[in-house]
Amino acid sequence: MSIKATIMNAATGQQIQKHMFGRMPFIGTAFHLETGERVSALRVDVGKPAPGKFATPVDVWVRLKEDEAA
Repeated sequence: MSIKATIMNAATGQQIQKHMFGRMPFIGTAFHLETGERVSALRVDVGKPAPGKFATPVDVWVRLKEDEAA
């Protein structure tokens, strides 16, 4: 079962993109963004599904290279 996660910027708290994982990501999981930048998960948040829904929201927090330079 695939996991659809929202990729979040750890420095700004803003959404970067949606990403499909083959299985549940964990801290340290490395992957490429749509821009081609390789990042790794700093934090993975699993929320509660909305009432009447089955999809559980998953947020993966990453730090971008441009944020590290600042």
